[in-house]
Amino acid sequence: MNKEYDFLVFIGRFQPFHHGHLSVVKTALEKSEHLVILCGSAHRPRSNRNPWSTDEREQMIQQSLNEADRKRVHVMPLMDIVYNDEAWVSNIQMTVNGVVTAHHGKPHSKAKIGLIGHSKDKSSYYLNLFPQWGAVQADNHKGVDATLIRQAFFSEDSPDYLSQFAIDHLPEKVLENLKDFAQTEMFEYIRNEQVFIEKYKSAWETSPYPPTFVTVDAVVVQSGHVLMIERKARPGRGQLALPGGFVGIGEKLIDACLRELREETRLKIPAPVLKGSIKHQMVFDDPHRSDRGRTITHAFYIELTPDSKLPKVKGSDDARHASWIPLAELDPASIYEDHYFIIQELAGL
Repeated sequence: MNKEYDFLVFIGRFQPFHHGHLSVVKTALEKSEHLVILCGSAHRPRSNRNPWSTDEREQMIQQSLNEADRKRVHVMPLMDIVYNDEAWVSNIQMTVNGVVTAHHGKPHSKAKIGLIGHSKDKSSYYLNLFPQWGAVQADNHKGVDATLIRQAFFSEDSPDYLSQFAIDHLPEKVLENLKDFAQTEMFEYIRNEQVFIEKYKSAWETSPYPPTFVTVDAVVVQSGHVLMIERKARPGRGQLALPGGFVGIGEKLIDACLRELREETRLKIPAPVLKGSIKHQMVFDDPHRSDRGRTITHAFYIELTPDSKLPKVKGSDDARHASWIPLAELDPASIYEDHYFIIQELAGL
């Protein structure tokens, strides 16, 4: 019996893979010969929003399927490109085209491709970015929500990390994976991150409006290297980050940026030289860029004159270390929040 589609595409973060996702997968397999699952936020640093790696999520997905279905399901990593929708869409198109080329069994006919998903919230806007493909609207299975599952799993209040809520909404093999994960150091790291963020947000509960924080970041580049710090404090302890921080009361953005740069790296270059080396600045305002809440950052791109010897730097204040990292060696999986994408955008990588 011919299926309605040759390939359906399902895009999600699957943090973790739950019964709602599984319901979409089953619907997709009823309507298509093959299902391409694009695992979003691939190669991101672990956080309470993205606790599990792409490999771990692929394992959750594949183990939740029977052997016959696994042969028709192709799980692929999908990196975020936070501030460039066109590049993100192009990446999806190329990935799907590669799977179609490898698995389309009808060489003399064009593959019929569709996108499957449900309009959960504003984050599902991508469903409108692929007009060349068909669309299948999937039901929201019992209102299951991965955010609530993560909160229950990592909650400090519940000693039972696999609460009944999580058990009711996760496939059996995913539960087994989570039991194993709960015995790791990374589980404790994520739990401590979540506890910190919950306490951080509780300090603003009495505010009449949800707070919006304003920060600054310095993208200092010289001779193909970017100046970065290793975070000493939560959230993101141990991750690489741009020098930066919150804007002080009565402080101009540029002054805040140079202050944070000096405090965190001890970079001994005169302020007039740094100001004269600013090539441009941009605002980065992705609503999910920070787990702490709505945080808008103003990033300054400072390009120093090329030199065979990079300026000495030393970590201090909120930075455990400061160092110059070759641009070609940046690893998004070890870089805090959206700082990798800020560097990409400002440095034109």
